[in-house]
Order: sequence, then structure tokens, then C-alpha cells
Amino acid sequence: MRVRFFISILLFCFSQTGWSQIFNPVKWQFSINEKSEIVFQASIDKGWHLYDMNLPEGGPISTEFSFEKIEGAELVGKVLAVSKAVTQYDRQFEMELRWFETSARFIQKFKITNPDKFKIIGEVTYMACDSRRCLPPTSELFEFTKEDLPEQLQSIKPVEKKEEPQKPVEKPAPVETKQEMPIELVVNEPINAPEYNESEIDWWKPVISELENFRTDRNVRDDSWFLIFIFGFIGGLIALLTPCVWPMIPMTVSFFLKRSKSNRKKAIIDAFTYGLSIIVIYLTLGLIITGIFGASALNELSTSAVFNVLFCVLLIVFAISFFGAFELTLPSSWTTKLDSKADSTVGLLSIFFMAFTLVLVSFSCTGPIIGSLLVVAAAKGSILGPAAGMFGFALALSIPFALIAIFPSIMQNMPKSGGWLNSVKVVLGFLELALALKFLSVADLAYGWRILDREVFLVLWIVIFILLGVYLLGKIKFKYDSDLKYVSVPRLFLAIISFAFAMYMVPGLWGAPLKAISAFAPPLYTQDFNLYQGEVRPQFHDFEQGMQFAKEQGKPVLIDFTGYGCVNCREMEASVWSDPRVKNIIDNNFVLISLYVDDKTPLPEIIRIEENGKQRKLKTVGDKWSYLQRVKFGANAQPFYVLLDNDGMPIGPSFAYNKNIDKFISFLNQGISRYHSK
Repeated sequence: MRVRFFISILLFCFSQTGWSQIFNPVKWQFSINEKSEIVFQASIDKGWHLYDMNLPEGGPISTEFSFEKIEGAELVGKVLAVSKAVTQYDRQFEMELRWFETSARFIQKFKITNPDKFKIIGEVTYMACDSRRCLPPTSELFEFTKEDLPEQLQSIKPVEKKEEPQKPVEKPAPVETKQEMPIELVVNEPINAPEYNESEIDWWKPVISELENFRTDRNVRDDSWFLIFIFGFIGGLIALLTPCVWPMIPMTVSFFLKRSKSNRKKAIIDAFTYGLSIIVIYLTLGLIITGIFGASALNELSTSAVFNVLFCVLLIVFAISFFGAFELTLPSSWTTKLDSKADSTVGLLSIFFMAFTLVLVSFSCTGPIIGSLLVVAAAKGSILGPAAGMFGFALALSIPFALIAIFPSIMQNMPKSGGWLNSVKVVLGFLELALALKFLSVADLAYGWRILDREVFLVLWIVIFILLGVYLLGKIKFKYDSDLKYVSVPRLFLAIISFAFAMYMVPGLWGAPLKAISAFAPPLYTQDFNLYQGEVRPQFHDFEQGMQFAKEQGKPVLIDFTGYGCVNCREMEASVWSDPRVKNIIDNNFVLISLYVDDKTPLPEIIRIEENGKQRKLKTVGDKWSYLQRVKFGANAQPFYVLLDNDGMPIGPSFAYNKNIDKFISFLNQGISRYHSK
């Protein structure tokens, strides 16, 4: 099991690098059953999804079935999806999208008129995505003849059409027709050559092996589960300061003082068992949540509008409780029974009950922290996320209690509970109120209410953090707060941080990107007043024209394989390309060519190619650029960035989805250096 785990992690890390690679997450099988149905069965790799048919305009590419030739049969109705699709609101496209996970099944009913002449030829066009990338639209051809029919369908008698007497009509004048001749294209040869002479340079020449030579420049890895562990650990440290956890300290001291009188060595073992029990309880909870829902289901739940509204209300209720309006506690009978069980039982079981008592007693304070942690883990889409987060949380929570269990005398040197604990509770209330707005924003985008646009969201956050700073300075007092005779140094520094954060957000009201909170604030397009002009715009959307221009200007080329339906491409543009350093390097040192692999503009002529032993047709501009990416660079996922010289040869490694600005700048600078050193 451990070996499989490490292998899966290695494979995943490799898949996120800039290595040239071809993804084929959807495998199709075509067949005909006894019910006179064509069955289109798609097997989808784990983590990928296939978009449904008939999606709204402006969204990603829908799955589409087309029939080019039908003989000896008639289609009955349209293609129907038998499998149930997942429906989810997409904030990037501002619409509900449907897709299939794991598998998809479609059927097309037909009626046989002449089995001897039976022939159906067509193709399915589809688009597949995972949480980090989207593949360009891909076509798969299918063909059926009499031999593909079940035996009972082959014996159907031909249907004789009765000829009805027709009235004599005037014979129309003959019309000349032009027969379209298909263009046969051999893989790796340039297609649709431009008007200028490119005989000297073959820009379509494959450079897959040349890109492999830059494999040592790998710099992309997935560490989302590690970040979630860190978030969980920080959450556990925060939970230690809450009033719900603090009362468990004297209870723990009392419990372990009784057990440590006889044998010191046994007391140390019991203390470690106590800490391990806390970790096991929380880790088990994380594994159960992952096992029941799965990583993809958790991700869907985290983006569900209903879930986000409920979680927003829950956080607001907790915040009001922390401000002192009322107390949220679990039934006392639960903790009383567990406490009595811990005293009455012996051995490891009693220690486990003591740990479980800690979990229950502290729930009213740790619940919001754990809930927020699970939502963050779900949004990351990592299958290890909930477990890693829970492990970090439990580790931070268990270490101090294990130390107290080993050295009960530590309790004498710890600060007594009092007004400072209520201050921690109130600060958490402010933070939960701010976090609640984040979840409300997701629902607002889903339903299109437009009540929480970016500027409204920022105004509310600015007010919340200003009020937090004022509270830390003692200018606001809540119900259970003690009198503040003076402002301590920690409170002063926390107040400064709160005020500074509020001031940081003020320029966002005029359109500043505010990258530090980009994961929380609504997208920039929801803001009505925006003065930001930091976008990077491509100079060309045509490969050959861009390469010719770069040759004339004596500049290297940055190829950007992107898509209108590529969410991660938009994230890279918003998070990385918007950086002034990146923008300056691209604008002044490169010719940027953005090639949209889902551009549906028809090509002047349909182009037939043979690729990997299969016949394919290039119908659109997007098909052409997708084919270029596959044949020249050996990749088919977006975003995909590669640097070329004026001969079409790579001058650096390819670069995939990675929002680390410094690494992207290094990627660009290395290409510039190699270009000028030639």
C-alpha cells in the first residue's frame, strides 16, 4: 500500500511538470446492441471529466455526435445520454455546466431498412478536463457495417419503398456542382502553408526530443496536501487558545496525576498514548470524510451554492456566539458520560475516552476551525487533503496536552483563564465573520444575485478588520470582556497588523489586483469601477504569422497554448502575467503568440490526417493548433508554454500550470539568455 502511495505521488508530480506528454484520459468503445441502438461508451480516467452534450453558448466544448454517411438504415431521434451527469455552477463561465466522471454512456436508436447495404460512419467530438488543465477538443471516428450487426438484425428483410405516382413537373436546368476533394496530410508535415515562402524553415518540425534535453529544469510539483497540513497545524495552535479547550487542562492534570503516582515510566507511556489517541480520532474523522465523499465529491461540495450558504450562516452564528450573545455547547450528558468512562475504565481504553472527552468538550470552538479546514482541503481537490489537514490540526493540539500529561506540574506555570481567553474568542469571531463573506460570495456568484460584488466585499472586509483593530486597542468592549487597564505589546502589534491589512485592501476599490486575497475576494470582473490596466495581450493568434514577424524583428517567441474554456489558463494570466515584472519581460523581449485550441473558426478546407494509426479531420482553427501542439511538442494539455528561436527550435523547457511568479520569470530569462547566446 505504501509503495502504491509513493508511486502515485511520483506520477502525479511528473504530470505537473513541463515534460512533453500526451494525455488520453477518455477511451471510447462503439457497438450495436440487439435493440437497434448504437452504444457510445466512454471510460474516463480518475480525476478527469467529460463534458455533456448541448452546453450553453459561451461555455466549454460540448460532446457532439455527427453522422456523415448512413446507408441501409434510418436514425430514430437524437443521441441520448444514458449516464447521469454532474451539474455544477462554474464561476469562470458564469453558468451551470454538466459533465461525466469515471464513465459515460450514450445511445442512438436507428431503424434498419436494408441490412445488406448497412453502413453508418460518423465521429464524436469531445473535450476533457481535470482540476488543473483542459485538453483541446478531440474527435474519434466510428464506422459500422453489416458485420457489426447482431445476428437477429442481419436477418431483417429489406423495406420496400412504395413509389407513389407523381405529377409531372418541369425538368430544372442542370446545375454544375463541384466535388470537394479531401486533402491527405501526412503527420509532421506543415498544413495550410501561409502565402510567404517558408521553404527555408520548417516551423512545424517536431522538437519533442529537444524539449526532453531540458528535463533538468523541472520546477513544478504538487504540494497542496503539505500546505493543508500546515494550515491544519496552525488551526490546532489557534484552537489551543480558545476558551473551550482551556478548561480541559485542569481535567487532564487531575486525570494523569492519579495515574503517575505509582510508576513514572508508565506515566510517560500513558501521556504519549493520550497524544496519539487525539491524533487518531481526528485523523480517522478526516479519512472517513474522504472515504464517504471522495476528493472529487468534496470539491463539488465546496463549490456548491447551497453548501456555501449554509456554511456562511453557520459561521455567522458561531461569530455571534463568540461575541457573547449566547453560548454554544454540546449536551453535558455526553461529556459527563465520557468523563465517567475515563475514570471507571482502566488501561488504554480509559486514556482513549479521555481524549474523546477533549474532542467533544472543545467542539464548539474547534468546529468552525475544522469546518473551514475541510472546505480548504476540498477546494484543493487533493485526496490526501482532509486527512493531512486533520493530522496537522491534531498534532498541534496533542503536543501540549501530551507534555502536560508527562509533567502535570507545568500547569502551575501556565497563565490562568480569564478575560484574555474571551479576547481570543472575540478575535476568532471577527475572523469567522470575514470568512463567512467568502462563502456567501461563492453562493452570490452561483445564483447571480450580484449583492456581493468585489467592491462590496472589500468594503465589508475593510470595516471588519478596522473594527478588529479598534477592539484590540480596547475601544470596543463585549459582554464577557474584562476591564483593559492598558494595551499589551502583543495586542498593539496585532492591532497594527489588522489596520495595515485594512489599508492594504483600500486600493482594491479602484481595481488593484490584491493578490494576497485573490483566493477569497470575488473575481475582478464583478467590480463595476476598475482602473487596472495590467493585462498582457498577445501580438498574434496565428503561429506562422507570429514566427515570421519574430524572425523579422529578431526576437524569441513565447508560444501560449491556451483555450477559451481553460480556467487554469485564466488563473495564470491573472496571477502570473499580471505581475509588472512578467508583463515587462514579455512585452519587451518576446513575440507572444496565443493559440486557442478550442477556436471554432472553420478552416478554409477540411484537412484529413493520419495520427497514431487513426484517421482524423482538422475542421477548425482550434483543431489545427491542437494538432501543432501534439505533433511538434508532444503535449496536449493547457496551459502549455514554450520558448522558441526563429528557427522554431526550443530555447528552454516547457512550462505548465504553476503560479509561482519567480519560477516563471526564471523560465523567461533562461530563454532570453539562450536565444542571445546562439
